Amino acid sequence: MPDGRTQDLFPLFTVHRSLLTNSGSPLICVSLSFPPMDDALLKTPLNEVHRASGARMVDFGGWDMPVQYPAGIAAEHMAVRTGVGLFDVSHMGEIEVTGPQALDLLEKVTCNRVANLQDGQAHYTGLLNEQGGFIDDLLVHRVGEGHYFLCVNASNQDKDYAHIAAQAEGDVKVDFVSKSWAQIAVQGPKAVATVQKLTDANLEAIQYYWFSQGVVAGVPGILARTGYTGEDGFELYVPASAAVEAWNAVLEAGKDAGILPCGLGARNTLRLEAAMALHGHEISETITPLEAGLAWIVKLDKGDFIGRDALVRQKEQGAPRKLIGFEMRDRGIGRDGYPVVVGDKQAGVVTSGGPSPYLGTNIGMALVEQPAPGIGEPIGIEIRGKKTAAEVVKRPFYKRDRA
Repeated sequence: MPDGRTQDLFPLFTVHRSLLTNSGSPLICVSLSFPPMDDALLKTPLNEVHRASGARMVDFGGWDMPVQYPAGIAAEHMAVRTGVGLFDVSHMGEIEVTGPQALDLLEKVTCNRVANLQDGQAHYTGLLNEQGGFIDDLLVHRVGEGHYFLCVNASNQDKDYAHIAAQAEGDVKVDFVSKSWAQIAVQGPKAVATVQKLTDANLEAIQYYWFSQGVVAGVPGILARTGYTGEDGFELYVPASAAVEAWNAVLEAGKDAGILPCGLGARNTLRLEAAMALHGHEISETITPLEAGLAWIVKLDKGDFIGRDALVRQKEQGAPRKLIGFEMRDRGIGRDGYPVVVGDKQAGVVTSGGPSPYLGTNIGMALVEQPAPGIGEPIGIEIRGKKTAAEVVKRPFYKRDRA
């Protein structure tokens, strides 16, 4: 799902669960190994704020981004699960599609049914190639008739824009507006109460995957009830020039709730617990929605769209691979790229894997050949040449209480 979403974080750091705090709860220790920083790295409008806050910065797909703050990944993760956390995701891309034929264009280039969206509503979808694989995953927001606002992955934004613009025909305009926007995500069970202090908009009236335009932290913006953590919250789009003002205002508003600024490390562990797809891992240009457990975003009956023919064939013949969730039963961590063994045969690879700070277990997702093992069945993860026991479990690993 979009949201820093096209980059593997786990190869950037190694997580060890062998150490315990005094209370006996797992302590995540991070050994960091990064490429040298490059002055040419892209920077969000909040870059200086992160550095002044003591954040550990990394090269994230060409962006100079915080992977963690002094509190650490585990503390940041738990703040989002139990209270509220704040993320800078201004590296994400924004594209506006406007005009009488904007709907026609988006129906052609994405697989979900855009015509179903109402003003102020968003949905998750895929930008597919002719083979049915993901060029990218993205969010489409309907601002009004003939006006759509897209949020795409940071590392893919240039090619996404080029692809969409190349398909444009008739009276439609495609604008690449990423430099105009900053995006900050306020996530966690106390996120709504935190943001409500900063706006007159009735946030409780905004449903999940709906949004409102209004003033937040004294600046005009878009308040979208979306996120990439498995928790409730808002993704706030504000003018890039107002990013620091909005960031500081959210931190102040969340003080009583114990808000923590959070880096991309916690963002990745949170989305893994929620079993949300990461481009280049669970989804890619060679993995289709049907294989990735995302058939629900594919509307084959809406009419023609790029990749439809391939998906129709795959549905008729059966998807050759399936995404599964697993939990380690032996000691060890099933990391991205590790072979998956079913019986005595290598049947796939881990797409994402690591420790779950909230659940206290080692979890992961894997793409395996059909017929795939079912929930409760044993599999093996090959770790440094040794078959290590794991079990197929239901996804998501974590699901928040919506009561």
